[in-house]
Amino acid sequence: MSIKLIIFDFDGTLGDTRRNIVTTMQMAISEMQLPSRTEAECASTIGLPLAGCFKTLFPDIQEEFIPRCAETYRRIFNENLQKITPEAFPGVVKTLKALKEQGFVLTIASSRSRNSLTELTRDMGIADYISYLIGADDVKEAKPRPEPVLKTLAAMQFDASEALVVGDMAVDILMGANAGTKTCGVTWGNGSREELTEAGANVIIDSMEELIGFTSRQ
Repeated sequence: MSIKLIIFDFDGTLGDTRRNIVTTMQMAISEMQLPSRTEAECASTIGLPLAGCFKTLFPDIQEEFIPRCAETYRRIFNENLQKITPEAFPGVVKTLKALKEQGFVLTIASSRSRNSLTELTRDMGIADYISYLIGADDVKEAKPRPEPVLKTLAAMQFDASEALVVGDMAVDILMGANAGTKTCGVTWGNGSREELTEAGANVIIDSMEELIGFTSRQ
């Protein structure tokens, strides 16, 4: 069956939020008096829920300490938005507009909160193209588990064979594959081409505009 629904990751796929995320994570780590982590180490956790980020960066962290870390991160992230404004990646707004006009249903499945997604998509000028948002607070099992995709399919009434998951990290590709959809990796985000290939992406693109050509051939 042809693709009718496109489920996008947000951070590193639609929104260029790397500097916001890494800066915020390092500030939160410092405020919580945890051992410092490099930019690369912080960036490697992008796409995971906040609890997963802290568990990955600090494997021995006490479970009861994580909610405080996450709350500190959220507060600092909102404060940093006043100084570091995230933008849509090149070609994102134009491509989403074109895909919407061609009849595709566009949604987002992200590991950030629903409120944050709502605000960022609005500020980036892409909210009008997105029919459905699912955030970390909407699921019990986050990426790479399939729940975000399965809930999106149910809400939008599509079969997995009609859907394409687009993301920059291996967890996005695995989430789509675990739900039975086609998958598309993007190389301008936080994951490498090698990681996307190893995760089993059906196609990998180097610019947002390439997505129009790929979807038209499906």
